[in-house]
Amino acid sequence: MLFSIPLFLAPALVAAHGAVTSYEIGGKTYEGYQGFSPVAGAQIIQRQWPDYNPIMTVTDAKMTCNGGTSAPIAAEVPAGQNVTAFWKQWTHQQGPVMVWLYSCDGEFTACNGKSKKWFKIDEMGLFGSTLNSNDWGTALVYKNLKWSSRIPANLKPGNYLIRHELLALHQANTPQFYPECAQIKVTGSGTATPSGSYLTSIPAYAAQSDAGIMVSDDTSFICARKLTEARSISTRARLLHTSAPAPLSGLVEQKRNMRGSSV
Repeated sequence: MLFSIPLFLAPALVAAHGAVTSYEIGGKTYEGYQGFSPVAGAQIIQRQWPDYNPIMTVTDAKMTCNGGTSAPIAAEVPAGQNVTAFWKQWTHQQGPVMVWLYSCDGEFTACNGKSKKWFKIDEMGLFGSTLNSNDWGTALVYKNLKWSSRIPANLKPGNYLIRHELLALHQANTPQFYPECAQIKVTGSGTATPSGSYLTSIPAYAAQSDAGIMVSDDTSFICARKLTEARSISTRARLLHTSAPAPLSGLVEQKRNMRGSSV
């Protein structure tokens, strides 16, 4: 069923939104943060966020990990295994899902996610032909309240942040960002490390005016661009894929039906 309020006519409503609240890795559940205020001493892998209200600008400092800066433990993940994030609630069905990794290159206590080292391992945007529809990655989160992504099989072992990001585009020219981070220790014998155009900084991985972020209600504008850039964020950081040059050959991850993507 289509969203009951037209995408480009929706009023500026404030509703209960959502955030990642737990993870499953190798059949084991890792609890995340459950509420609005950080809990002292909670033994979780997720970096605790202050609230799950939307972030409204791509340059906001909270874009890195929704304001989360630390977690007391980390989950071990063999390269090639899936990490599944769970939401207790999610209310929007128009917008992309993106999953990022960040190499800490050391201890988590010194890893703030602020360098140009984020790389995307999974994404899903508009997989149909109509913007005002539920044919979006976030609609699958709405339906299933979970998202599973494979850690690159050839990734170099080490400490990483994994960042799940939902971008809600249900209101015209009013993007809403919902990111959360968790701490994982990737194991294995891989040697691949992304570099160059695969890497970006967060915040500011794209301009606020990017056509994949600021979705306009000007239909002539959208038609002129043939819906291409409005389907996904055209960041400089590309998704890892099979045609990547060395040393990334074999670092194969998912690009899920992202038609017209410029990433």
